[in-house]
Amino acid sequence: MSGAEAIGGNQEEMVSLCAFRAGTGLFGIDTREIREVLGAVAPQRVPLAPLYIAGVVSYRGEVLTTVSLRVLLGLEKGSGARCALVLDGDNDQRFGLMVDSVGGVVTVARSTLQLNPSVLDARSRTLFAGFYRLPSGLMVRLDPQRLRPSRLMENAVVGTSKQERKSGH
Repeated sequence: MSGAEAIGGNQEEMVSLCAFRAGTGLFGIDTREIREVLGAVAPQRVPLAPLYIAGVVSYRGEVLTTVSLRVLLGLEKGSGARCALVLDGDNDQRFGLMVDSVGGVVTVARSTLQLNPSVLDARSRTLFAGFYRLPSGLMVRLDPQRLRPSRLMENAVVGTSKQERKSGH
């Protein structure tokens, strides 16, 4: 995928998405909803936090809670530092989204967003906001509001059972 890929439509109905990967999946979030992309960071784990909380990182003098997209997707945690996207939550409460890599900006026509297929599992339906068909494959659109730590807790998207803790999922 190139750094700036444009797919159909005129400028007025276009949306720019920050493209990133978790596992083999390609995902995107509207660039207007991303405050900053941090380089490789290694969050400090928080004892007894839900598994989807990757940990906390220092961000401009604040402590930023980070969410692991890999864990939300049911993938193995992976090792080493990952990239963090800084997103705004409720009441200006920022949070980070840990992803494997950031690939650049993709511009697509808003009208090409397709609804989630009905065969998606409940977790994916909760997390995904539709998808785009790109020449390089599918890009799943994520809505940062669905990824807020407080919202994930409310929806119990990922459990915190002892079984999941032991397996690392």
